[in-house]
Amino acid sequence: MDASGYVARGYEGVREAFAQAQANDEGGGQLCVYRHGEKMVDLWAGRDRENDRPYGQETLTVIMSCTKGATAAVVHRLAERGLIDYEAKVTDYWPEFAAGGKGEARIWQLMSHSVGLPGVDPDSGVTSADLMVAARHVAALAAMAPVWTPGASCHYHPITYGSLLGEVVRRVSGKRVSQLLAEEIAGPLGLDLWIGLPAEQDARVAPHFSPTPGFTPDQLTALIAGMGVDVTTRLAQVVLLSFKHTGELIVDMNNREGRAAEVPAGNGVADAASLAKLYAAMIGEVDGVRILKPETVEAARTLRTGAMSPAGDLAKLQLGMPLNYGLGYEFPRDVLPMLGEGSFGHAGAGGRIGFAHPESGVAAAYVANTMLTVMGAPDPRWSWMEELRKAV
Repeated sequence: MDASGYVARGYEGVREAFAQAQANDEGGGQLCVYRHGEKMVDLWAGRDRENDRPYGQETLTVIMSCTKGATAAVVHRLAERGLIDYEAKVTDYWPEFAAGGKGEARIWQLMSHSVGLPGVDPDSGVTSADLMVAARHVAALAAMAPVWTPGASCHYHPITYGSLLGEVVRRVSGKRVSQLLAEEIAGPLGLDLWIGLPAEQDARVAPHFSPTPGFTPDQLTALIAGMGVDVTTRLAQVVLLSFKHTGELIVDMNNREGRAAEVPAGNGVADAASLAKLYAAMIGEVDGVRILKPETVEAARTLRTGAMSPAGDLAKLQLGMPLNYGLGYEFPRDVLPMLGEGSFGHAGAGGRIGFAHPESGVAAAYVANTMLTVMGAPDPRWSWMEELRKAV
């Protein structure tokens, strides 16, 4: 399969790697790379299988947890204006959050998946549908006791990351994450990037699909129990429910309701060019616009979780190197190489990824509609990362 689009001189290997990987994919994908504010690569290939049409330059895709990187950018802009302090107590902005012994929890812990609220309690009654509407679940998070002492451990908060930061953003600015993203980032940069997709853009979306069946909740519980985790503990029950809710939301994001909702952790919709441009504008000017100051970028990519030990027996779920976080962003590890040390960004379910590497001036993004699940190794469609490293 050939890839359509543009590559600058010296990046031909990136095109070849992308095209070869997409040739083995049932669906389609896009890849975009910026360097020092200039677009070096803009490629697309494959099919929108569900609509039986090409996956083209104008195709949009749900970017899953790459949304978290956009949400973090909104929080950082508010911090630059003095409305949020990373070291402040969450209760300075959201007094009700003190319930359940969380009075000392800090903003940076919300941003680094270390606050101890990776999901909701099973007895809360909160459903995955409720997680699409802040008014139907944020109060439950405020009332909830954490499953570990905030700041003591780190474990991925797949949906609640966005709910928690979204409420802080609302409290300090009077606006939702989606509004600020549109007004202060997507608008000035001309991005096709939304949290809460407008109805008039819906026809551009390539629905995602999985080539293999996912785990049922019972199968997932059995798998985790087989890894030595005591699935009867409250910690395990909250984490298992978060997995179940995430799976249900991924299905719902193929519906108009799911794409129109505001889930700041996972239902952003974009193309690769917009996601790459977002990261490019974090680390430098693009079309005369820079969205974060250099010192903010340094704060964002400063490790916050390196000294933390896993809560309970969650270490048994770890494959390869641990997930390490700064303020809203992941760092390179064996299954997520990016461009190596200095890179920061965020991956999304099914192989999506957006990141930047300030030292080289590179920002890159890849999106696709095939939901590949790869355990313990990089997504095979990311072979272009090594070619990008060579080009740089």
